[in-house]
Amino acid sequence: MTVELFKLLLLIIIANGAPILLRALLKDNFDLAVDFGKKLPDRQRIFGRSKTWRGIVAAIIATAFAAWFLGYSLQTGMWVAGYASLGDLLSRVIKRRMAMAASSKALLLDQIPESLLPALMLRHTFNLDALAVLLLVLLFIVVELALSQLLYIWGLRRRPY
Repeated sequence: MTVELFKLLLLIIIANGAPILLRALLKDNFDLAVDFGKKLPDRQRIFGRSKTWRGIVAAIIATAFAAWFLGYSLQTGMWVAGYASLGDLLSRVIKRRMAMAASSKALLLDQIPESLLPALMLRHTFNLDALAVLLLVLLFIVVELALSQLLYIWGLRRRPY
C-alpha cells in the first residue's frame, strides 16, 4: 500500500462529505438541483432533488484545498471531486432507472462509482496499479458506511446510510 492510495482515499472522502456538511450549515439555502427538476419519459427525476449544484461546488472547493494541503495541485483536487461527483450522479441515474425511491439505499451502487471513477481516471497521478485501485474502492466502501452512521448519529445526515 502506498501513501498516495491513502491520500486519494482521503480526497474522495472529502469530496463525498463536503456536500453533507455544507447542507447541515446552509439547510435548504442555495440547493438548486443538478437536474433542475427535469424528468425523463418514465416520470422519474434524472438525479433527484438531493443532488445539488451547491454540493458539487462544495466538493470541488473542499477537495481542491485538501489536495493542495496534501501536496497536490488545486486542479488535481478539482478532478478528484469532479470524478467522484460524476460517479455519484451515475449511480443516481441507475437507481432512478431501477425505480428505486429517492434517497434509497443501494449497497455498493452508492459507493463503487464515486470511488472507482476517480481512482481509475487518476491512477497515474496517484501511482496506483489495478490492485491498489481495487483496495481503494474496498476501503472507501467500509469507511463510507462507517462515516455515514457517524454523521447520522451526529445529526449531519438525514439517513444512516
